[in-house]
Amino acid sequence: MKTPGFFPVWQRNFLVWRKLALPSILCNLADPVVYMFGLGYGLGTMLPSIDGQPYIAFLAAGTICASTMNAATFEALYSAFSRMHVQKTWDAILNTPLGLNEVLAGELFWAASKSLFSGSAILVVISLMGLANGPLALWILPAIALTGLTFAALGLIWNALAPSFDFFMYYFTLFITPMTLISGVFFPTDNLPGWLAAIGSWLPLAQGVALVRPLLAGQLPADALIHIMALLATTAVAYAIALHLTRRRLLK
Repeated sequence: MKTPGFFPVWQRNFLVWRKLALPSILCNLADPVVYMFGLGYGLGTMLPSIDGQPYIAFLAAGTICASTMNAATFEALYSAFSRMHVQKTWDAILNTPLGLNEVLAGELFWAASKSLFSGSAILVVISLMGLANGPLALWILPAIALTGLTFAALGLIWNALAPSFDFFMYYFTLFITPMTLISGVFFPTDNLPGWLAAIGSWLPLAQGVALVRPLLAGQLPADALIHIMALLATTAVAYAIALHLTRRRLLK
């Protein structure tokens, strides 16, 4: 069976990451676990149940998706930018038979893989806390992978446009943070203004949350196919844009 063309790029990034895999996973776990315990057990004791489940169980699903998003985003921005612009790793790879398509696809799937490692570790912690109900929770893993793939593709667009690391703060301030607040991660969106809730429901993070939250509760997601297709379509369009912008940047 022929190896996919992007695999050497993916493998190269994996072998570099493997040297610091444990500290990397622990760092990715620290922030969401603090939120889980701080908000879930702290704030959650003062809040009523949401859709028949305690607040910490509601928060758990949002935490998995937000952490997956962040892991994919950081890899597609800071790490990919370092390899492209600072370390010139991409230039070295492009002097081999591999082309830009393979390089960018390798970065895409590596960022998604890293987010899968992060999201899976958080799912294990949540399961140990007794917040995962039934075998349907195993389907969260492909949902994590798909969510990570989407945000990796979106991050690569910004990576192609960035003149420096500082430029990434605009992405977090203008896109990632607002999306986290209106996508049902920390609270239900029912009380938001109708127009804002509608925008939030179409964002990619909300699609991931809509898949993960029911699965964590042991239920099948409603309209699962719609959410999956929305994430796949976003990934395809974002990757095509990222490839075009990256090619234009490197050919300047």
